[in-house]
Amino acid sequence: MKKLICVENVTQAHEKNESIVVDQDTIITPAAKDLIETFQVPLKECDKQELANVELPDNVNKATLLQLLKMILAGETQPFSCEKHSNGLKVIRGNSVEMAVFDTGNPEAKVFYQELVSKEESKISAGFLEINHSQFDWELTYEEIDYVISGTLEVTIEGKKYTAYPGDVVFVPKNSKVTWGSPDKVKLFYATYPANWSDLI
Repeated sequence: MKKLICVENVTQAHEKNESIVVDQDTIITPAAKDLIETFQVPLKECDKQELANVELPDNVNKATLLQLLKMILAGETQPFSCEKHSNGLKVIRGNSVEMAVFDTGNPEAKVFYQELVSKEESKISAGFLEINHSQFDWELTYEEIDYVISGTLEVTIEGKKYTAYPGDVVFVPKNSKVTWGSPDKVKLFYATYPANWSDLI
């Protein structure tokens, strides 16, 4: 069976100062490869006998694996796992979210995102955004609310800088021209209205 290494795996390995175990059946996503190079995360080769002795995490059970297999076979792969109800309700497993590179127009910026609720599902969109020791200019054609999960968020508008910390909420009105940035690595949850901002990416 193939083993997939995604951005979340690389981030966890980096934060824990661990290496990533790979073998000939390991698939590393392009975003994860970029992050491995950025963070200089070491790769450790392992043979199949060693991998056979690895235990599954407690939160992975037969039902979860079966649901994932069904999604893959149906071509419904997505960058996170979630449970859905027929009326549209869904519970997204935050620790399963694979971040993707966010094109800010600034090639120097290290920014990643993942949309969790899209315009196909709701009149608002929502997701995660990470800014890693970077900044970039952005003009909003929508309203946005951000909740800072970790790190430090800096938002500059008309020459004035506002700083938000974990637990803080930021509201940015439509048609604002701002500079998003972080002196460290910020992770935030965003919600935008209307849900059309991802058309700009």
